[in-house]
Amino acid sequence: MKSLRRWLSFAVLLTFILGSMGVAGQGSLSVRAETEPAPETPIRKTTLTVNYTAHEWWLVRWSDNDIACRLVVEHEGVPISGEVLTFCGKTVHTTWLKTTPCDLNQVGGDMTQCPGMYFFEAGSWQASREVEVELPLPAVWITLDGCNEEPGQNRCLQMPTLRLTAEEPLPNETIISISGVFNGEGFTCSGSTCLLPLQATSAQGLEMEFWAESSFGDSSEHYTALVRVQPWGDFMDPEGMGTGPQLWFTDVISSQWRGGALATCSDIWQVFPDIGGPPAWLSSPAGPEDLYSSYSLYFLAGMLIQNQQVDASSCPNGGLASPTVANECGVDVAYDAVVAWQNQFDAEIFQVSQDLGVPAQLLKNVFSRESQFWPGIYKTYQEAGLGQLTANGADTMLLWNPEFYSQFCPLVLHVTRCELGFGNLDITEQEMLSGALVRKVNASCPDCPVGIDLTQANFSVRVFAEGLLANCEQVGRLITNITRYQPRQVSSYVDLWQFTLANYNAGPGCLSEAIREAWKAAEPLDWEHVAPRLDPACRKAVDYVNDISQVLGGITPTPTSWVYMGTPVPALTVVGVRTPTPLPTATRTPSPTNTPGPSPTPGPTQGYPVDTPTPASSTTPGYP
Repeated sequence: MKSLRRWLSFAVLLTFILGSMGVAGQGSLSVRAETEPAPETPIRKTTLTVNYTAHEWWLVRWSDNDIACRLVVEHEGVPISGEVLTFCGKTVHTTWLKTTPCDLNQVGGDMTQCPGMYFFEAGSWQASREVEVELPLPAVWITLDGCNEEPGQNRCLQMPTLRLTAEEPLPNETIISISGVFNGEGFTCSGSTCLLPLQATSAQGLEMEFWAESSFGDSSEHYTALVRVQPWGDFMDPEGMGTGPQLWFTDVISSQWRGGALATCSDIWQVFPDIGGPPAWLSSPAGPEDLYSSYSLYFLAGMLIQNQQVDASSCPNGGLASPTVANECGVDVAYDAVVAWQNQFDAEIFQVSQDLGVPAQLLKNVFSRESQFWPGIYKTYQEAGLGQLTANGADTMLLWNPEFYSQFCPLVLHVTRCELGFGNLDITEQEMLSGALVRKVNASCPDCPVGIDLTQANFSVRVFAEGLLANCEQVGRLITNITRYQPRQVSSYVDLWQFTLANYNAGPGCLSEAIREAWKAAEPLDWEHVAPRLDPACRKAVDYVNDISQVLGGITPTPTSWVYMGTPVPALTVVGVRTPTPLPTATRTPSPTNTPGPSPTPGPTQGYPVDTPTPASSTTPGYP
């Protein structure tokens, strides 16, 4: 009896335990079953009704008048080749392509003897279809409050506030909030406006992520920004004895910035320029008149004499030391014409700078160094235009500036080919595009009064500006691939621009190897350390970069020493710069006479574009 009771007690206990386990198991399962997935974000789409005219065509065989294919298209006129292939298949398409016009005289008046097929328009009617389209997302923009900055400057007289403003494009929806993370701390503001107080930052700035929430149930893109605030002024004086104003240099790099133009390519590299803005050669003046220059240019003088724009008959050899270079007398006689010529592009340079953000002074310096403002082709060289574009340079522009590529490519190739992207085109198509672009910037015109199509020359200014932006992109990717760091983490804004000029002149092969060697040696990635590591075949890029960024970037122009780019010519003396009569308001200080030495005969082209014309070494360092 005791054993029976013990067994029953054990059975009850076991039943209780198993029951408890079952309940617990059921509870655990029920919890998982009650966990609901996160609600799906609604998709911003709508359906539109589109009305159109449908045209029915029959592709009929001549032999038996049998309909081989029926097509319905939405345009007037016979179907095109692609439509025939899509609707009718390859066999019918091939037969149709081979069809020749039917000559009744040749077939004895019997149309059934005509080869191939013909189109017959069966009719047309009005139709409609529903098209699903995506609606735009909300957007968030950045500006500054309370800065009181000078126009075009980033100098604030007091600590500013960062303003985020969200916009909802849908008429029946509103912005609920703006959220983000700034300097590692989260923030949320109700409504469509958010004011964030700023504080002094490091020279590298602080990172920020931000977005907007909409009543539609979704959010905007998650945007990023770099914000830098640097104090400057008397409050930095440890003794507090200064009397000047206190300034806060405030810079923001973001695709959503609406507080004025960003320093060119700073958004590509995510790097700030020096405090107070970029140097003069990377800046744009207030107006085109401030781009005025008065360089004495041997090649330009020679081309103007050769094209009978200057009468140098009183000079030895008609003012020419070679077919493309003026002698000393020719330079002197042609001086006023040279000055007038080099400044006629200033208005277009300034406008392009305003449109694309490329520094106007940089563009002018590049044109001065590359072509001496002669926008044609020098006889023995394969470069064209104000910036002396080559086929390789055109490749860079088309590959690394997708926006420009999408505009230019349909002018040469069918849009369906252009949609593949430059890198995915056949080599013949790439060469066709590059060649077309080089021809487009070549302003040589035998039938024009000066041998130059000035309209074409002005157009090419925009093309070369797009090219500089492409080189910015390529340099940024090159540095990231080599160092695995963002450009801003290893180089300064000015150094990155000097790399860009070297890339434009000598090509990415030269630049990448020099950067790689400097990086391996644990040296700073600045122009000072990268330039000496350029391969000897690429060393001409050093003078090229230095001329544009240091000498030509100066405020006061002085004479330029150029020599013939082929066979060396005797040393020539550059006349001093004078203030031209047509522009008396511009003040230029005369400079001493330079005596250039002979230039070596150029060897094979290394990289692109070649620095044409090539400046000779001078007894007076630097040029102009």
